[in-house]
Amino acid sequence: MNTRPIVPAELGWSPQGLPFSPRHGDVYHPLAGAAQQALHVFLGGNQLPQRWQQRPRFVVLETGFGLGNNFLATWDAWQRDPQRCDTLQFISTELNPLRRDDLRQVPREPQWAALARQLEAAWPPLTPNLHRLSFDGGRVQLLLALGDTRAWLPELVAEVDAFYLDGFALARNPEAWDSRLLKTLGRLAAPGATAATWSAARPVRDGLVTAGFAVERVPGRGGKRDITIARYAPAFVPRRAPARAAAPSMRRRAIVVGAGLAGSATAAALAAQGWQCELIDRHAQPAQEASGNPAGLFHGIVNAQDGTHARFNRAAALEIARVLAGALRDGVPGALDGLLRLETTLPSAAAMQAVIDRVGLPADYVQALDADAAARLAGLALHQPAWFYPQGGWVRPDALVRWFIAQGGERVQWRGGLRVESIHRAEADGEGEGDGDWQLRDAQGATIARAPVLVLANAGDALRLLGHPEWTVDAVRGQLSFAPADAGWALPRLPVAGAGYLLPSVGGQAVFGATSAAGDMAPDVRETDHALNLAQYERLTGQAAPVAAGTLQGRTAWRWVAGDRLPVVGAVPDLQAAIARPIDQVRFVPRVPGLFVFTALGSRGITWSALGADVLASAITGAPAPLESSLLDAIDPGRFVVRQVARRARRDAR
Repeated sequence: MNTRPIVPAELGWSPQGLPFSPRHGDVYHPLAGAAQQALHVFLGGNQLPQRWQQRPRFVVLETGFGLGNNFLATWDAWQRDPQRCDTLQFISTELNPLRRDDLRQVPREPQWAALARQLEAAWPPLTPNLHRLSFDGGRVQLLLALGDTRAWLPELVAEVDAFYLDGFALARNPEAWDSRLLKTLGRLAAPGATAATWSAARPVRDGLVTAGFAVERVPGRGGKRDITIARYAPAFVPRRAPARAAAPSMRRRAIVVGAGLAGSATAAALAAQGWQCELIDRHAQPAQEASGNPAGLFHGIVNAQDGTHARFNRAAALEIARVLAGALRDGVPGALDGLLRLETTLPSAAAMQAVIDRVGLPADYVQALDADAAARLAGLALHQPAWFYPQGGWVRPDALVRWFIAQGGERVQWRGGLRVESIHRAEADGEGEGDGDWQLRDAQGATIARAPVLVLANAGDALRLLGHPEWTVDAVRGQLSFAPADAGWALPRLPVAGAGYLLPSVGGQAVFGATSAAGDMAPDVRETDHALNLAQYERLTGQAAPVAAGTLQGRTAWRWVAGDRLPVVGAVPDLQAAIARPIDQVRFVPRVPGLFVFTALGSRGITWSALGADVLASAITGAPAPLESSLLDAIDPGRFVVRQVARRARRDAR
C-alpha cells in the first residue's frame, strides 16, 4: 500500500449554520440534522439495533467518517440496548479527517455529548494508518483508516455485517462512490450483510448490485425522497485466504506458550475477545528472559519512502502508546514524555524536516530538532540533530508483562515452571470434544495441557517446537549495564537513543546499553561488554564515564531477529502442502490448523508487543485485523515458505 500525506479537513459553516466542507463545497449533514440521518438511514437501513442483538460481535464499515456522527449514533444505540452484542467493531475510512481542535467545535446532539468528549480525547495523530481507538472497556472498538477509501478497502481484513455508505454528494465527491470501490464491498461482506446509504443515484445502486447485493429504494426523510438499502446475496462467495481464516474452534480456548511480552500481550488480547487462555512458561515467574530487563524503549521510525518497516513501526508505536497510557495510570513504571533518537546520516534538522514533510507526518508523531533544541529537551549536551517522538518513552517490561496478564482477569490462567518438550495435534475423528486439540507434552511424554488453539510466543524456543523450520530467524546476544544513578552520571530528562541508548533514572539506577552480538549464546555478564556500553554512553553525552567498567552491574538476554527485521506473527504454514502446490502470495500459503506463532521481536519487543498480539487475536477469532493486508503479509510466517518454495523451484529448474 502506497501512503500519501494526510490533508486535514477545513471545517466551515454554511449560511444555515451547518458544518460545511470548503474542499467539497458541501455540508456534512442535511438541515434535518445529523441524528435523523444517522438513525433513519444508517441504523434503520441496516435494521439496527435488532440485528446485533444476542451476538458475540458485530462489525460495521463506514465509508467517510466525517464528523463522527454515525459512529456516535451507533455507539449510543449500542449503549442503550440491553440486548446488545458483546463487542461492537466500527471501521471507518476518512481521506480528510478533522484536527482534534476542529472536532471539539462540532455541535453534537445532547445525548452524544459525553461520547463525543471521549472520542476527542482518544483522537489519534493524523498519520496514514489504521488507528484503533478503544471505548467502554474495549467492548467498542473504532478502527479509523486515514487515507483514500479506494486504497483502504482492498487492504482491510474483516467480515462486515453492516455497511454505512456515506460521503459528500456524488457530483462533488465522485471518488467516494467509484464503481470499483463499491465492487470491493462484496469481498468484505459477512453472510447476511446489509448496506445503507442516503444516495439513491443509479451509479451507486448499480455498483452495489455488481458487488453482489440485492438493492432496494425506500422512502427517505428530512427532504430526501429516497434512500438505498441492500442485502448481500452473491451468486458465489469469494474464497477466503488461509492466512485470513479464523481458527476452526467454537470452544474459544487457547494455550499460549511463553510469558514474556509477546505471550502475555497475546493472552490479554484473546481474553479481551472472550477466550479462555492458559499461559505457560518454563520459568516459575513471568518475564524471565529479555522481558526481564529493568527498562526498555518504545518509539516509531521515519524514512523517506515510508515503506513497510516505517509503516509497521509507526502503527506499532501508536498502539503501544495508547496501551501504555492505561498501564502507566495503573502504576506500571515508565514514562510517555517522549524520546529522542539521534540522527547520524542526514546532515541537519532541515534535511530531516524535509523527510517529514515528504511523508506528511504530524508534529504529534515526530519532530526534527537541531542539536541545541534536542539538548534543551534532554537536559544534557547533545551534538547531533535528533528525531523527537512525542509519544515515545520507556517502561519497565517485567511490570508491563504482569499488567498484561492482569488485564486478562479470570480468563487467563498462569502456569509457570513447565517446560514443553513437544507439541502434537490429536487426530480429528469426530468422536470427541477434543478432536484436533493441540497437546503439550513434557520430557516424560505426559500431557501438560491441551486446547484447540496453540500460540507459540516463546522466542527462539518456538523454532525448536516447530522442528527448526527454514526461517531466517537468529539469536542476537545483548548486554545492558546499570549502576546507582547518584554516582555522577549525566542522565537525560527523557530517553536518548542513537549508537546505544541512555535512560533517565530508573528506580534510582542509571541504565544504558546495549551490546549486540549475533550467534553468541554465552549467558555471562562481561566486563568487556560493560566497557562497550560505557563507550556508547560517552558518545551520547560527550562526557567521561564516572565509574570503571568493572564496577557496573548488568544483564544478558537474547533478541531473536528475523533477517528482514520484522516480527513473525500469524498462522504457522504447512510446508508440505505448500510444496505440493506452490503459491507466490503469502496469504494463500496453506496453514497448520489451530497453530500460531509470535516471535522475532528483536530489540523492539515493547513497541511491537501490543499490535502483534492484536493481529494474532484477530487472526484467531475472526475479528477485524488492526493492520492492513499488505503489512499482515510482511509479518506473516508464510513469507519464509514462499521464499523457500521459490528457491526449490529455481533449483529444480536448473
